[in-house]
Amino acid sequence: MKKLFAGFALLGTIVFASAQTINFDTTTLDYGTIKPGADGNRVFNIKNTGDKPLIISNVKPGCGCTTPEYSKDPIMPGKSGVIKVHYNTATPGSFLKTIEVFTNDPVNSRSVINIKGNVDPNAVEKVLTPAEKKKLEIEQKREEIVKTEKNLEAATTAKNKDEAKSLKKDLKKMKKDLKSFEKELKTLS
Repeated sequence: MKKLFAGFALLGTIVFASAQTINFDTTTLDYGTIKPGADGNRVFNIKNTGDKPLIISNVKPGCGCTTPEYSKDPIMPGKSGVIKVHYNTATPGSFLKTIEVFTNDPVNSRSVINIKGNVDPNAVEKVLTPAEKKKLEIEQKREEIVKTEKNLEAATTAKNKDEAKSLKKDLKKMKKDLKSFEKELKTLS
């Protein structure tokens, strides 16, 4: 009986070691104190750190004031994706909202991410620091890379060699730019 149990435990370890795994760069995004009507858009970066495609099956906000957007396309092993979140900043007051993310990750099939902040009519217009501006550039570049990787995958599947070659070249430049941005951010932080 002990050998049977040990065999199942070993099999379970092998199955989970060889799977898709969701990894968030952060699970809470803080808007800080913002004015009513301020930009309510934020982005959660996710990465599939497993060795099988990761599929986000649903992203469910805790209330109607939060709207998520995500791709239903699989995130391939080692690749990244984003979950865009929009919070309606019209109503003054503090907020802490949860968003459930459902995936085919066998360990974390349901993950919870959060947004928080305070909408205050007396909030001071925030001027972004150079580091914050660079972080926004990095987020935009990451989104651009994810989109280009998907287009490259589609071009490769369709056997469109010219488009695939062009996209590979673009992707290489984007990744080089991203590394440069990240290096620059280190000097600003």
